[in-house]
Amino acid sequence: MSPTSETAQGGRRLVIVESPAKAKTIKGYLGPGYVVEASVGHIRDLPSGAAEVPEKYTGEVRRLGVDVDHDFAPIYVVNADKKAQVRKLKELLAESDELFLATDEDREGEAIAWHLQEVLKPKVPVHRMVFHEITKDAIQQAVRNPRELNKRMVDAQETRRILDRLYGYEVSPVLWKKVMRGLSAGRVQSVATRLVVERERERIAFRSAEYWDLTGTFSTGRAGDPSDPSSLVARLATVDGRRVAQGRDFGADGQLKTANVLHLDEEKARALAASLADTRFSVRSVESKPYRRSPYAPFRTTTLQQEASRKLGFGAKATMQVAQKLYENGFITYMRTDSTVLSDTAVTAARAQVTQLYGADYLPEKPRVYAGKVKNAQEAHEAIRPSGDRFRTPAETGLTGDQFRLYELIWKRTVASQMKDATGNSVTVKIGGTAADGRDAEFTASGKTITFHGFMKAYVEGADDPNAELDDRERRLPQVAEGDALGAEEITADGHSTKPPARYTEATLVKELEEREIGRPSTYASIIGTILDRGYVFKKGTALVPSFLSFAVVNLLEKHFGRLVDYDFTAKMEDDLDRIARGEAQAVPWLKRFYFGEGGPEGSGSGAADAGNGDGDHLGGLKELVTDLGAIDAREISSFPVGNGIVLRVGRYGPYVERGEKDQEGHQRADVPDDLAPDELTVEHAEELLAKPSGDFELGTDPVSGNQIVAKAGRYGPYVTEILPEDTPKTGKNAVKPRTASLFKTMSLDTVTLDEALKLMSLPRVVGTDAEGVEITAQNGRYGPYLKKGTDSRSLTAEEQLFTITLEEALAIYAQPKQRGRAAAKPPLKELGTDPVSEKPVVVKDGRFGPYVTDGETNATLRTGDSVETITPERGYELLAEKRAKGPAKKAAKKAPAKKTAAKKTTAAKKTTTAKKTAAKKTTTAKKTTTAKAAAAKKTAAAKPE
Repeated sequence: MSPTSETAQGGRRLVIVESPAKAKTIKGYLGPGYVVEASVGHIRDLPSGAAEVPEKYTGEVRRLGVDVDHDFAPIYVVNADKKAQVRKLKELLAESDELFLATDEDREGEAIAWHLQEVLKPKVPVHRMVFHEITKDAIQQAVRNPRELNKRMVDAQETRRILDRLYGYEVSPVLWKKVMRGLSAGRVQSVATRLVVERERERIAFRSAEYWDLTGTFSTGRAGDPSDPSSLVARLATVDGRRVAQGRDFGADGQLKTANVLHLDEEKARALAASLADTRFSVRSVESKPYRRSPYAPFRTTTLQQEASRKLGFGAKATMQVAQKLYENGFITYMRTDSTVLSDTAVTAARAQVTQLYGADYLPEKPRVYAGKVKNAQEAHEAIRPSGDRFRTPAETGLTGDQFRLYELIWKRTVASQMKDATGNSVTVKIGGTAADGRDAEFTASGKTITFHGFMKAYVEGADDPNAELDDRERRLPQVAEGDALGAEEITADGHSTKPPARYTEATLVKELEEREIGRPSTYASIIGTILDRGYVFKKGTALVPSFLSFAVVNLLEKHFGRLVDYDFTAKMEDDLDRIARGEAQAVPWLKRFYFGEGGPEGSGSGAADAGNGDGDHLGGLKELVTDLGAIDAREISSFPVGNGIVLRVGRYGPYVERGEKDQEGHQRADVPDDLAPDELTVEHAEELLAKPSGDFELGTDPVSGNQIVAKAGRYGPYVTEILPEDTPKTGKNAVKPRTASLFKTMSLDTVTLDEALKLMSLPRVVGTDAEGVEITAQNGRYGPYLKKGTDSRSLTAEEQLFTITLEEALAIYAQPKQRGRAAAKPPLKELGTDPVSEKPVVVKDGRFGPYVTDGETNATLRTGDSVETITPERGYELLAEKRAKGPAKKAAKKAPAKKTAAKKTTAAKKTTTAKKTAAKKTTTAKKTTTAKAAAAKKTAAAKPE
């Protein structure tokens, strides 16, 4: 039934969206006949554990939440935290004449709409309402033109969900048994982790090569001006016709990989420079070509994440959180899209702003059309752009902070996409001369001038390489012609070293996944978040560094589940899932082949064990792969040779290095810091760690107790302790605990002395008693030194005061009013500069839970891999951006007080004497009934067999 029918004209309509923020915005665009409520995301899903599965299901179904023996039927349960919301939606639906399911327009949103329909079981007309922007016109248009639920999209999402459940629930337990509890595997997350690990392997195997070349500064002899400089800088290109070797000519092994190039070392380069000192140079050729650069396509999800990372320092997750807020508040179109298409309305709006802001000279005659480059892109969606039929400039939005910055980025990119090309000229000048030793040397200089900036007036794309030249960078060369004489002002020899491949950043990892066609753009942010949260990867600056744990996980998956982390196979699976979404393949046969290794879908040929191994059609599926765990040697997959007989092992409590076998003479073992990058664990570094076995340092013997005192590296930091005799009782009433004390921050394991250790273990120290006889002690706590008197604690400003403070000084401190804030502001540990969002100074401070960055408004704790010494300003701004994107921490909802039903009855009963007697009779009757029930229950229990 259409919403324009008679029922729709006068009835009450319930509109269900996904988020409360979106509900609030949409409610303002609809009339009084509409009630807008949020589902708050998914209302039901596969069960998270066997306890959530209905009792009628047994065996594997309870474990997986999927009935693999009956066409992979999923078992859906309403999430525990959504039951109250479902009740509310049912109550609202009972009072409504129509239901509009207005969840997001992608597969996930379509699935949520279907689940809502399945759970609410509406008896009124149901409409699927879709829109890609939250504006008044778009919402009202969506109400007038609803559609039916797209079951094909629902099936596609359900197939993905079942596939990911089977993958995760079958492979993750293998990691628990063979590597460490609490780990997880996933169809895309495991491949993403493998990419990061493989890049680190390349860095470990990399051998640097040194090469030299020459740089010459040549003068025209004319007075220069900005439009015609008097000199140019050129780099040596050839010697006697042979090209001079550059970094690209060397392999990862440090050896030349290009034939017939001249490899200059320092001695040869300096000798050549000296030989060219008095050479007469001239211009041998000038090659000029027209330069043209077209604007970049409007943003899709992945390109937005990449640019927000490069320009704003946002992680992928932070970008999507900020974009979600902009979308829900009506500022941009839907942010999960793989399309670069702009609607006619958007093109008109963008072209109007080009004319208004930059002039008609910057507007091309025809609108620009961008073809989709992403395979299987959902072209029905639009690119990410400002919403509405007239774009608001950033200044008109009223936005601030991260939302302003991201909106401005989207607005600039969209407007620039409808502007003219940038044009200019590129010039290559070759300069030659003969050295004193007779060798011919040729230098090359390249320049670029932009005569019309076109779209670059509005927007220039960033680069992943911080040293790369951006598109709008000009390099002006002097006006020279072939045969012109040039004077050599300076010729210098320059040394270079080849660099290992750069680690992935969030932006470059997203780009790599997309180029390999692995996963979907809408999931990349959550995938990166998962591998960070699981401890597979940590950040150093913006670089993604794999942990040693991830090396063990990837090693196991590669050796025993190779096809599951094969890049081509994972991309093929993505292709198959898209074929299912288009109705070109059936879900159940495909899942059967993947899981059982049989009955593949027509024309697909894809399954868990069907990716380029040449074994033919009779291949095992996922179930068979995870059955034979006996073939997996846990020690082998978690061991990595370092050199000199040293092996890095990943244990259940973290990584460590070891030489020799346990319980044998000469055995050495030492823990490895969790934040050590794998490529930094050299043989020399491992030897240093082993020089301090187990982190224990013998300090000497306590002259009073005779016990040995040692310093150790503990889970919560370095500490000192005593070694009690073996016959010391450790349990029971007479148990003795060793004295233990944490080191001060100014101390270190390798320098602490026996005397210092004994002083530390003497704490807490009794300072004295106050006038009322209450004892005052000096103690070293988790947050620093302090005094304690009963329950009253006071901070001390210096650790040494623990041993020197007198009773009089302590009493003077207690005589002062207790400060309710921080006792004294500590100086910052490091200054990072001005935050580009808040425009306030950012510093690193020492907090109760460790160092953190702050701009005075937002605080963000440093993550694993970050340190006060190495943190960069950009990393500090990124941490603050992610914290702002999360918003303030949610407070736990207060429990509603119990209804005072009994009290009301009591009050009512006091009204008349008759009421009192009636209530008394009821109470007596109720007591008798309860007693009878209890007796009956006892008899029933006695009759049951044991």
